[in-house]
Amino acid sequence: MILRGDYSSVALGSKVNVQFMIPENCTAPCKVVYLLHGLHGNQGSWIDNSMLAYYGKKYDAIFVMPEASRSFYFDLKIGRKYNTFVSDELPKIIKKIFNISAAREDCAVIGYSMGGFGSLLLALSKPDQYGFCGAISPACLFFKPVLEAIKKDVDAYLKTDYEPEELLHDLYAIYGPDLIFRPEADIPELIKNFPADKPKPKIFSACGTEDSMLKENQKFRDMMKKTSFDYTYEEWQGNHNWSFFNEALKKILEFWYKDKVSNIDKSSAGDA
Repeated sequence: MILRGDYSSVALGSKVNVQFMIPENCTAPCKVVYLLHGLHGNQGSWIDNSMLAYYGKKYDAIFVMPEASRSFYFDLKIGRKYNTFVSDELPKIIKKIFNISAAREDCAVIGYSMGGFGSLLLALSKPDQYGFCGAISPACLFFKPVLEAIKKDVDAYLKTDYEPEELLHDLYAIYGPDLIFRPEADIPELIKNFPADKPKPKIFSACGTEDSMLKENQKFRDMMKKTSFDYTYEEWQGNHNWSFFNEALKKILEFWYKDKVSNIDKSSAGDA
């Protein structure tokens, strides 16, 4: 079952679109998976471009797909509070509507590109809430050097070859007109300063070998190897597109549900 709708968000101060996919075999209390879209996407991107409707049939989980514009899932300095909306307001509303599990292990956040960044941001800043994070080709994992480069020479930045003017507007919205670094919302800083008394989310990250963001993802992989996080990284042939995102979604869901999938496969073999 796919549900589409909107509601008046207090956090955003406007109506916002949200989509849900609820498999027929979802028995309460259900697990919940937040699927975050990329920079050029919206709440319908996962349903429209991936095989989620097929993959999701295996799992007793409600899939939640919110709209977050080009926010990188931040509470913007100039703009709306998308982080508050996705990580605080929306979960409270979902708990009122659906019978979902309260266990953090039953709550996952998965995203691609900008949504991959967002999934890491949410899981690392709200570890009591998210037990699992899937980051597919996450973008802009290291914002600090980008901000420093812009401050040093904005004209040189504007000569880069991928939407520099549009991204510059996004950065001003996120960091303010002075582009002041926000360590509390920076992935490397969140990992470095992760509270010792908090449970660490399990993280699965993937990137294609032809992806323009591969080197940045490999840098992040090398950084994570030096931590105590339960972190898995895979890369295989693919680019920054839905062909790769779709395959990665399948792998990530199977990884999270590996014990359940094993039991399902055994049951299916017994019926054959």
